[in-house]
Amino acid sequence: MEYPMSSDRIFGVETEFGCLVMDDDLGRPEDVVEELKDHLFFERKIGAIDYHARDDVFEPAQSGGFLCNGARLYVDAVGSHLEYATAECRSIKDLIANDRAGQRLIVQAMKELQLQDSIAIYNNSIDHFGGHTFGCHENFLVQAHDELLNGHLHFLVPFLVTRQIYAGVGRVGGHILYAGEAPTSKQMHDNPVDYIWVSHVYGVMADPTVEFQLSQRADHILKTVASRVRFNRALINPKWETMYSQNGMTRLHLLFGEANQNEYAYALKIGATLLAIRVCEAGLMDANCLLANPLAAIRDISRDPAYKWEVEMIDGRPSNAIEVQRMFLEAAECLAGESEQTDWILREWKATLDQLASDPLVMDDRLDWVAKRKICEQYMAEAGVGWDDDGLHSVDLEYHNIDPAQSLFYGLTPKRLTKEVEIMVAQTDPPQDTRAKGRGKLVEMVSKRKGSPIYAFDWNYAQIDRQRFVDLSDPFDTYANPYDQWGNLVFEEK
Repeated sequence: MEYPMSSDRIFGVETEFGCLVMDDDLGRPEDVVEELKDHLFFERKIGAIDYHARDDVFEPAQSGGFLCNGARLYVDAVGSHLEYATAECRSIKDLIANDRAGQRLIVQAMKELQLQDSIAIYNNSIDHFGGHTFGCHENFLVQAHDELLNGHLHFLVPFLVTRQIYAGVGRVGGHILYAGEAPTSKQMHDNPVDYIWVSHVYGVMADPTVEFQLSQRADHILKTVASRVRFNRALINPKWETMYSQNGMTRLHLLFGEANQNEYAYALKIGATLLAIRVCEAGLMDANCLLANPLAAIRDISRDPAYKWEVEMIDGRPSNAIEVQRMFLEAAECLAGESEQTDWILREWKATLDQLASDPLVMDDRLDWVAKRKICEQYMAEAGVGWDDDGLHSVDLEYHNIDPAQSLFYGLTPKRLTKEVEIMVAQTDPPQDTRAKGRGKLVEMVSKRKGSPIYAFDWNYAQIDRQRFVDLSDPFDTYANPYDQWGNLVFEEK
């Protein structure tokens, strides 16, 4: 059975940030990120902090909250790191602006607290030395029918495995994972949240055979699909819950992604994935696109120094990552003409695959892994060192510094899709065509209110005082003029 390929979708991205503290007097990174979070909520008043526990273990009271711009900023109890979840978006440009707005807010807090010379915040996805990874997860509204969830979703795996050829952020070196033991009692005592549901952890060691690869996270993917992903990292994490669920649609949570600095790579990653999901929903993909061993292919593609990106298909025939991507692109070409955004995705997807097949190393203005490789090569030439030089790990890290004044990325001249003024506006204004608009206004209303903080927010509702509740269950509704459960207007758009 085929299902309608609705072009109207909601999507968003969650990014986990690493924190490096250079001044021992400031305490642990965990203490610093709490200070940044508290400054933004209590001094800058960018949103309404949660006075209730969203989750007693993972998001206790005052760990973060929803922002006036529709997004959510919080300290994730697993790893005690800052995390920013964008507002629900229908436009890729809105998504990028809202995402970068979160980074700018964090940088502003650092400067206002005079911490910019003592700490650094990174949107990298790997800890080169400890082996930890930082997530950049994508959420898409998908058809909640059995054919997709139990069958067609399987066809998305080869797409996710191969999209790293344009979506990867690049990485110096590699890791080898090896079978680990059950966590020690000390580990569980020191970090109890980290080890919920975990019976074994894997060990991590450096792989000296790898100089540079496309993906920061490829070495750490252990499953194609998994529900409990701490020490069990997967491509897809099925979270069939209410964040985006409405009218026969639900949320698809993708784990195998990385925090792109380059806006073009970011946009192409989200856009191509959106179209790939839609052709899978519609039953346009079949077993011809499946890989013989997707988990091995992830690492083989990422680590290929010749950029041939060869793979074996499930029927034994040889192919490569570009041709697998072309299969999804060709299936999606039936969508041409439906919108300006779709046409941009199709056009740039094809142009990128053509250029990758010809000479990928000329794409440093639009692909992160190419830009990072060239920065590393420049460093090696100037320092007279090779790929085994430890300084390259710092070069890799500083590419992901979110402070434009410090980041190696912002020293380049990349292809931009947004203007700085649009990012500035997105720090306070939510996307205007999703429920983030109404929720953002409700957050602004309660954050300005004096007296006892009686409220509670989630993606799909707002409890604005002791008596009034606002339903926000439809992610496509802007709720510009929200009504409470009694049918009374809360406020009217001006």
